[in-house]
Amino acid sequence: MTANNTDAERIYKLWDEALGNKDLEAALALYAPDASIESPLVQHLMQTTDGIVQGRAALREFITRVFRTNPPQRRRFKQGFFSDGRILTWEYPRQSPDGDQMDLVEVLEIEGGLIQRHRVYWGWYALNVLKAS
Repeated sequence: MTANNTDAERIYKLWDEALGNKDLEAALALYAPDASIESPLVQHLMQTTDGIVQGRAALREFITRVFRTNPPQRRRFKQGFFSDGRILTWEYPRQSPDGDQMDLVEVLEIEGGLIQRHRVYWGWYALNVLKAS
């Protein structure tokens, strides 16, 4: 089954709500059972040499740590998303109406209405926040 723009919009909205509410179960429900997340934060929070977590159990542990350790600079200002129905992406720009926030780009591959692969790319400001922690 392929993804479509309806899946992308639904995931975009529900993922942001789960992040804002720090709702672990709502976040996990958006991921396929064998999904992966790649991010520099994986190495930092999971104390691993690579930046990938894969599978529900690892995702549960990682997302729990993310929600527990979000710094105040990790805000959610963004200006929409782009999608071709299979790839969903958006940016959290450094400059926001409330001041600087962590600059990140989220890229999610959707299959069967669920996130299969999730990659997070960090800007210089976000990396400095990570280094300071």
